[in-house]
Amino acid sequence: MLYAIHCLDHEEGLALRLAHYDAHKAYLASAAIGTVISGPLLAPDNETMIGSLFVVKAASMEDAVQFNRQDPFHAAGVWKTVQIHPFNMRVDNRG
Repeated sequence: MLYAIHCLDHEEGLALRLAHYDAHKAYLASAAIGTVISGPLLAPDNETMIGSLFVVKAASMEDAVQFNRQDPFHAAGVWKTVQIHPFNMRVDNRG
Protein backbone atom coordinates (compact mmCIF):
# COMPACT_ATOMS: atom_id res chain seq x y z
CA MET A 1 0.00 0.00 0.00
CA LEU A 2 1.14 3.54 -0.65
CA TYR A 3 1.08 6.24 2.04
CA ALA A 4 1.43 9.99 1.64
CA ILE A 5 3.34 11.68 4.45
CA HIS A 6 2.93 15.48 4.61
CA CYS A 7 5.14 17.31 7.11
CA LEU A 8 5.34 21.03 7.84
CA ASP A 9 8.30 22.52 9.67
CA HIS A 10 8.15 24.77 12.71
CA GLU A 11 8.17 28.48 11.92
CA GLU A 12 11.73 29.71 11.30
CA GLY A 13 12.84 26.05 11.23
CA LEU A 14 15.19 26.20 8.25
CA ALA A 15 18.40 26.28 10.36
CA LEU A 16 17.29 23.19 12.30
CA ARG A 17 16.35 21.42 9.06
CA LEU A 18 19.74 22.18 7.50
CA ALA A 19 21.59 21.02 10.62
CA HIS A 20 20.04 17.54 10.23
CA TYR A 21 19.78 17.39 6.44
CA ASP A 22 22.68 14.98 5.84
CA ALA A 23 21.41 12.54 8.48
CA HIS A 24 17.91 12.76 6.96
CA LYS A 25 19.20 11.99 3.46
CA ALA A 26 21.29 9.08 4.74
CA TYR A 27 18.24 7.68 6.55
CA LEU A 28 16.13 7.83 3.38
CA ALA A 29 18.84 6.02 1.43
CA SER A 30 18.90 3.13 3.92
CA ALA A 31 15.29 2.98 5.17
CA ALA A 32 13.58 -0.41 5.35
CA ILE A 33 10.56 0.74 3.31
CA GLY A 34 10.67 2.08 -0.21
CA THR A 35 10.23 5.71 -1.08
CA VAL A 36 8.27 6.23 -4.30
CA ILE A 37 8.89 9.98 -4.32
CA SER A 38 10.03 12.54 -1.79
CA GLY A 39 11.21 16.10 -1.55
CA PRO A 40 10.97 19.35 0.35
CA LEU A 41 7.89 21.52 0.36
CA LEU A 42 8.72 25.12 -0.53
CA ALA A 43 7.58 28.55 0.61
CA PRO A 44 5.95 30.90 -1.93
CA ASP A 45 9.45 32.13 -2.87
CA ASN A 46 9.97 28.69 -4.53
CA GLU A 47 13.28 28.30 -2.67
CA THR A 48 12.91 28.15 1.11
CA MET A 49 12.25 24.63 2.43
CA ILE A 50 9.27 24.58 4.81
CA GLY A 51 8.38 20.90 5.02
CA SER A 52 8.60 17.46 3.48
CA LEU A 53 6.41 15.30 1.28
CA PHE A 54 6.87 11.55 0.87
CA VAL A 55 4.98 8.81 -0.88
CA VAL A 56 6.18 5.51 0.53
CA LYS A 57 5.35 1.87 -0.10
CA ALA A 58 4.70 0.11 3.21
CA ALA A 59 2.94 -3.02 4.40
CA SER A 60 0.80 -1.09 6.89
CA MET A 61 -0.02 2.33 8.29
CA GLU A 62 2.05 1.44 11.36
CA ASP A 63 5.08 0.80 9.14
CA ALA A 64 4.61 4.22 7.53
CA VAL A 65 4.30 5.83 10.97
CA GLN A 66 7.46 4.08 12.17
CA PHE A 67 9.30 5.18 9.02
CA ASN A 68 8.42 8.77 9.87
CA ARG A 69 9.25 8.45 13.58
CA GLN A 70 12.70 7.04 12.83
CA ASP A 71 13.61 9.92 10.52
CA PRO A 72 16.30 12.21 12.00
CA PHE A 73 14.07 15.19 11.21
CA HIS A 74 11.44 13.75 13.55
CA ALA A 75 13.99 13.09 16.31
CA ALA A 76 15.36 16.64 15.97
CA GLY A 77 11.89 18.21 16.14
CA VAL A 78 12.07 19.74 12.65
CA TRP A 79 8.41 19.07 11.85
CA LYS A 80 5.57 20.94 13.55
CA THR A 81 2.86 18.79 11.95
CA VAL A 82 2.82 15.37 10.30
CA GLN A 83 -0.12 13.85 8.48
CA ILE A 84 -0.06 10.32 7.08
CA HIS A 85 -2.77 9.00 4.79
CA PRO A 86 -3.25 5.94 2.56
CA PHE A 87 -2.69 7.01 -1.03
CA ASN A 88 -4.16 5.62 -4.26
CA MET A 89 -1.78 6.55 -7.08
CA ARG A 90 -3.40 7.27 -10.40
CA VAL A 91 -2.09 8.71 -13.61
CA ASP A 92 -4.15 11.47 -15.14
CA ASN A 93 -2.99 12.82 -18.47
CA ARG A 94 -5.89 15.17 -19.21
CA GLY A 95 -3.51 18.11 -18.75
